[in-house]
Amino acid sequence: MEKETFHYDNGIVRKFAFATMAFGIIGMLVGLTAALQMVDPMFNFLTEWLTFGRIRPLHTNAVIFAFVGNGIFMGVYYSLQRLLKTRMWSDTLSNINFWGWQLIILSAVITLPMGFTSSKEYAELEWPIDIAIALIWVVFGLNMFMTILKRRERHLYVAIWFYIATFVTVAMLHIFNSFEIPVSFMKSYSWYAGVQDALVQWWYGHNAVAFFLTTPYLGLMYYFIPKASGRPVYSYRLSIIHFWALIFIYIWAGPHHLLYSSLPDWAQTLGTVFSLMLIAPSWGGMLNGLLTLRGAWDRVRESAVLKFMVVAVTAYGMSTFEGPMLSLKNVNAISHFTDWTVAHVHIGGLGWNGFLTFGILYYLIPKMWNTKLYSDKLSNFHFWIGTLGILFYALPLYWAGFTQSLMWKQFTEEGFLQYPNFLETVTQIKPMYAARAFGGSLYITGVIAMLYNLIMTMKQGNFQKEEEASAAPLVKDYAPHKDEGWHRVIERKPVQMLVFSLIAVAIGGVIEIVPTMLVESNVPTIASVKPYTPLELEGRDIYIREGCNNCHSQMVRPFRSETERYGEYSKAGEFVYDHPHLWGSKRTGPDLHRVGGKYSDSWHYNHMWDPASMSPGTIMPSYPWLFDSEVDTEGTAAKIRAMQTLGVPYQEGYDQIAVEDLMVQAEEIANGLKKDGIEVLPETEIVALIAYLQRIGTDIKVKDAQAAMVTE
Repeated sequence: MEKETFHYDNGIVRKFAFATMAFGIIGMLVGLTAALQMVDPMFNFLTEWLTFGRIRPLHTNAVIFAFVGNGIFMGVYYSLQRLLKTRMWSDTLSNINFWGWQLIILSAVITLPMGFTSSKEYAELEWPIDIAIALIWVVFGLNMFMTILKRRERHLYVAIWFYIATFVTVAMLHIFNSFEIPVSFMKSYSWYAGVQDALVQWWYGHNAVAFFLTTPYLGLMYYFIPKASGRPVYSYRLSIIHFWALIFIYIWAGPHHLLYSSLPDWAQTLGTVFSLMLIAPSWGGMLNGLLTLRGAWDRVRESAVLKFMVVAVTAYGMSTFEGPMLSLKNVNAISHFTDWTVAHVHIGGLGWNGFLTFGILYYLIPKMWNTKLYSDKLSNFHFWIGTLGILFYALPLYWAGFTQSLMWKQFTEEGFLQYPNFLETVTQIKPMYAARAFGGSLYITGVIAMLYNLIMTMKQGNFQKEEEASAAPLVKDYAPHKDEGWHRVIERKPVQMLVFSLIAVAIGGVIEIVPTMLVESNVPTIASVKPYTPLELEGRDIYIREGCNNCHSQMVRPFRSETERYGEYSKAGEFVYDHPHLWGSKRTGPDLHRVGGKYSDSWHYNHMWDPASMSPGTIMPSYPWLFDSEVDTEGTAAKIRAMQTLGVPYQEGYDQIAVEDLMVQAEEIANGLKKDGIEVLPETEIVALIAYLQRIGTDIKVKDAQAAMVTE
């Protein structure tokens, strides 16, 4: 059959490569700034736009969606065309994908420091941006799928299986987690409340790691390791088992982020069981990647590209072993809320995602510019300083995590907490935070060296925007051939592959989430729990805006060490009016679920003005703008109406008198502060925040809690 001539589009790959490099530097510099803020609060720069609570989500979004996201598109657009022997279906859609994604990133860079956040981890962007993400993701998926349909290759290579599963699953996760009711242009409330919101959030959060940071990168691994090494994939059969087992099992594992919380125990158990099962397919994929290099280890020693890829796959194996171990309840009791989890995440982020991206860049740039890499010495320098950076970053955080947990749980011989003051833990681990920042600076130094090396490589070469290729047209033959396995039939039917992938990932989500939503006994109600007052609701929104949940949890677990330190453990029914939940995932500061009534209003006032005056040695920044800014009461009525739509039982017409009630409560707090010698205007934001802090966890008394224990 006569071959057809066509051209690969390297222009779109170049655009995403440039964006990957640029946002890699930006995202990591923001992360280094956040790391320095943990060492000394002066690095918050006394400005509301650069506090840790606001730039921490900026860092995670920049690294996940800007650096890794652009890296995914770069690798997919390059490999997909070559695997299918065709140009992308639509250059226009390719460019809409690129520019739309960059505009989404720009909107995150603007809105997150301004405090526009939904507070949901890895999904902090507000509702208009959520819609834009969904639309651009559909553009990417449509372009990819239409390219698959017009391919010249009969079978779909393993990398494409992972690309298809990534598209369909990320779409499902993003849409369901982003159900929210808009209040204003950049403000919304989650459709889910409390326990349900926490479950949906971590169903999304864990699987954002699975299907945005893992499955597309596994697809890239299956393409670029064989191409860079000149070796075929070690085992086709293992890749089949790896793919289907991974996407089916991964989706169930989200509840392991909520062990010992108020989530129903059956859901926690499911999360643990499936997390342990994940070791098998994860390590199957890792071994398939590493064993592909059998007989090519001499090339690994010589090639920086392969060295980066080997360490990346090894880091993937380490992370996917540690993750299931952290899902065991006895291990999770030690690790959760500590820096151990942060270390675990960054082994995956810096090692797996970072190093594989670097390896792909070192492979692609010389290829597309028809030249050799400018400096092998610089690429090897990058490899070694990057590896040292990972070690200096992660090891101190493991140490910090063990220290935190041991100090939190330590009792004296007399049965009292050895370290009742939470701040003692913080001051103890400051040197580890400094070491972490040093490790991060080493890692970024390597990235800067890479950037220089690649720029010089591009300067000495000539970019080939349109790369000519030829291949015979596809003969559409879907019938099974002799000696072909069952999976070969699926591989030539992309629609069937997409449908089967969607079914595989939907099963776990449906079984875990639907009963929690529909079975009332999963979230026992507590009669004494009432909706927030308008002032408390405004204060809660300020708490969310400032990112306080990035450092403080609101979930007292049923451990003696926690009930002694904080008070009665948290009940599912206490969160039924929390849209969204604020359980948190890290304790840089103490848990706040029982902080209501623990301190005076004046203590909270002084603590927000100058944290060190109340807690010497703290790393918490001050919030002076709260004392000048006024609560925007023009939106209060709309917030009450939104809550009523979500089922919060405010009386009919309450939105009409909500501001009046707000001012009455605000004046009470202002008058109380005046008695302590503090003059403050009742309409200022600090008053609303104090109202919220004094409310948290006060809806139940110990007697009520004991009754709730019986119903649970």
